[in-house]
Amino acid sequence: MTKCKSIEDLTNLPPLGMDSASLTESFKGHYSHTLGRDKSCESSHYPYKALAFTLRDRLMERWRNTHYAYEDSDCKRTYYLSLEFLMGRALSNATLNLDLNEAVRESFHNMGLKLEVLVETEQDAGLGNGGLGRLAACFLDSCATLQLPVKGYGLRYEYGMFKQRINDGWQVEDTDHWLLDGNPWEIERPEYTQRIKFGGHTEYYHNHASDTKVHWVDTRDVLAVPYDTPIPGFKNGTVNTLRLWKAAATDEFDLDEFNSGSYTEAVADKNSAEHITMVLYPNDASENGKELRLRQQYFLASASLQDVIREWLVKHDDFSNFAEKNCFQLNDTHPTISIAEFMRLLMDEHDLSWDDAWAITGKTMAYTNHTLLPEALEKWSVPLFESLLPRLLQIIYEINARFLKQVAMHWPGDTNRLQQMSIIEDGPVSHVRMAYLAIVGSFSVNGVAALHTELLKKGLFYNFYQLWPEKFNNKTNGVTPRRWLAGCNPELRKLITATIGDQWITDLAQLKKLETHLDDKEFRTQWKKIRKISKTKLAELVKTQCQVDFNTSALFDVQVKRIHEYKRQLLNILHVIHLYNRIKAGDTKNWANRCVLIGGKAAPGYAMAKLIIKLINNVAEVVNNDPDVGPRLKVAFFPNYNVSAMEVICPGTDLSEQISTAGKEASGTGNMKFMMNGALTIGTLDGANIEIREELGNKNFFLFGLTADEVEQSRGRYDPNYIINHDKDLSNVLDIINSGYFNPFEPNLFSDIVNSIRDPHDPWMTAADFHSYIKAQEQASKVWKNKERWTSMSIMNTLCSGKFSTDRTMHDYNRDIWKLDTIKAYPVK
Repeated sequence: MTKCKSIEDLTNLPPLGMDSASLTESFKGHYSHTLGRDKSCESSHYPYKALAFTLRDRLMERWRNTHYAYEDSDCKRTYYLSLEFLMGRALSNATLNLDLNEAVRESFHNMGLKLEVLVETEQDAGLGNGGLGRLAACFLDSCATLQLPVKGYGLRYEYGMFKQRINDGWQVEDTDHWLLDGNPWEIERPEYTQRIKFGGHTEYYHNHASDTKVHWVDTRDVLAVPYDTPIPGFKNGTVNTLRLWKAAATDEFDLDEFNSGSYTEAVADKNSAEHITMVLYPNDASENGKELRLRQQYFLASASLQDVIREWLVKHDDFSNFAEKNCFQLNDTHPTISIAEFMRLLMDEHDLSWDDAWAITGKTMAYTNHTLLPEALEKWSVPLFESLLPRLLQIIYEINARFLKQVAMHWPGDTNRLQQMSIIEDGPVSHVRMAYLAIVGSFSVNGVAALHTELLKKGLFYNFYQLWPEKFNNKTNGVTPRRWLAGCNPELRKLITATIGDQWITDLAQLKKLETHLDDKEFRTQWKKIRKISKTKLAELVKTQCQVDFNTSALFDVQVKRIHEYKRQLLNILHVIHLYNRIKAGDTKNWANRCVLIGGKAAPGYAMAKLIIKLINNVAEVVNNDPDVGPRLKVAFFPNYNVSAMEVICPGTDLSEQISTAGKEASGTGNMKFMMNGALTIGTLDGANIEIREELGNKNFFLFGLTADEVEQSRGRYDPNYIINHDKDLSNVLDIINSGYFNPFEPNLFSDIVNSIRDPHDPWMTAADFHSYIKAQEQASKVWKNKERWTSMSIMNTLCSGKFSTDRTMHDYNRDIWKLDTIKAYPVK
């Protein structure tokens, strides 16, 4: 038998073909041999898997060569830690980025198969909830396209957040077992399994140099098993890695317990361990829920940091230049426990002194904040920390003590400031403020839109900014133009490419070249045709999912995002009720027909958000079945909104609702996706809306509402009842809700909603912005009736969207924070 001379012989294979014939051969091989299917199989699931394996084979070649290029160059790397990665479907993205669209279509045409059917077969990966996870996914796409050595770290949840369905108008949560049929894109890497500690206690000892050291002992350990997913760049041969950790027990089960008949006890440790990565964002209303979320966050941090250190020590003997070669980007407060864990690993596991470990930590950790809501900044009770992570709590106490000495030196005698800035929040039960830990332990703290960053500096983190102004910087969010324009809107991609070439796909600023075609009659005609095609697709989706007919000649008015009071889906439905009141009163002169689509999930424990969903559905039921309304107004609530749905929704939207209370939305990225695809925006001066309006010019944006400063100035003197009493339209809307018109068999159902609007302490100031919102909507309707003006504004939105590519965002992160070199992958040959 011939022996391999080296392991290299096992991977030294001729490159796989990228033509249709080679794809057909690979596809048939996987369908018949890998999956064992034959001609009697009628399920689309197996052809989907066969195509996924066919594409993954080609990704694998480039993945390996990318790894070799990074390894050989000994380049600096960034590790992006995020509790969410909302990836969406991988099949269409891989096909696009490998430049295999035409070859796959030709191959499938020859075999009598339809690519679209297989694309629809793929489940959305249940690894995220909303904007935070989708942003992380866009970041990874852009890093690979820019050929930056960036690796993502997250958790491999068995179940997504939940599948949302609507029953009698109410949100119902079903399990989202997205891994039920397996995931053909991932590769298990058990050889890199890490051991994670929980519980136990600490013991002190002296090492060989008589230094005091700490052992964390009697712990209940869990294994972190990595699964890798390829992240391809656009047509450049680079394939980066997303590594996701699955929790597993150190022992599968206790055989003695099992043989004695104690079956539940025998597998108790296994079940307890696997709970960590069972569900995305368990409900933390209970103490058990809080403990599980903290377990998830520490599990992610510890596994990822151990993995990076393991890889480092393969080629390096010590940590003397670790900070020069590595950077950790912490995506929001969830992974910020990494700061204390990295200190533990360096000191307890690798024998570094406190000063040396802190110097490395402070030069490698960077923190991104994503919220302006104080309640969204995570805090963990000290008792919970002490029972679950006793060694980490000791380290945090020491970090805090040393930090407060700095504060005391900077502001002598200012005890109030010491209390305000302490990582440990005093109270009946003390808490660890994770955002403060992040700021203290990081060299960079960034917001995600210009306004957001300024509000962080002036408000939430004011004291820290006064102490360390050099740490704070802004990195306005973006979205990847591959998925969110080139991929989801193929007709528009073809028109743009035929007009200005295809370089815009990796340099979105080139869309500005469309400005010279703004008055081109043929270009405008094609633009309008494409808008019609996209709206038809959306109307078909709404009919399938909501059983509501949307007429494509009407204005498609859309708000899809997580349901939260600050995002103000309530304001949207109040406008719908106002339109309904106008129709019933016969006030339809110069009317513009409108189809309103609202979608998003409410957190399971968020009662008010779920009640708002119920109101939307009850209003839709009345409006859609009232013969007086007819085609003038349709309303639908889109259930189980996800990435794949958005890929149909954003190309077909005319009017994008970005109507959060000013000063509450950090950035938003849905606004960018809609803009990129030619939708017009109605919105407040909040988050990235401000920068969108700056790029577009004021006349191409429907602005309304208080500014962030005006919102703050209104605190303490806000009188919504005065506003309601002097606004007949708003009064009529609240009266019809109060009357039970939309809930005749459910008395007082919406009283809490009306009361919240009338509450002088309403932080969302719904009543304050209602009149301005109605006027902006009237302006939008007026412009809609002028089709040529609307078309010009639609084109302007797309051509001005260049700033909002994550390619630009990642360039900014790299220039100011990461400072990585571009590394080209070795070619496949």
